[in-house]
Amino acid sequence: MIDNRTRPALGGLVYFAGCFCVGAYFIFAAVQGDYGVFRRAEITVETRQLEAELRDLQIEVARMENLTRRLSDTYLDLDLLDERTRDMLGMVRTDEIVVR
Repeated sequence: MIDNRTRPALGGLVYFAGCFCVGAYFIFAAVQGDYGVFRRAEITVETRQLEAELRDLQIEVARMENLTRRLSDTYLDLDLLDERTRDMLGMVRTDEIVVR
């Protein structure tokens, strides 16, 4: 009798296993890699935090610019000057009461 059994195609199995491994690697890299989905989410959160910090710093800069303008030669706010002078020198007027 003639035995016509065919051997399993080992080459095809290796080919599909290799394709599966390469595909799994690219999927993993797309999700976990340096430019993946998770990294993009981290960058988005970090961007929001930095934008909030920028807004706070812009408000602080505007406040400092206002104080600087009020103490400049062209516009002198005497109340602010008096407050800053007494604060720096630690002095009070005779009509003031110091509460500590």
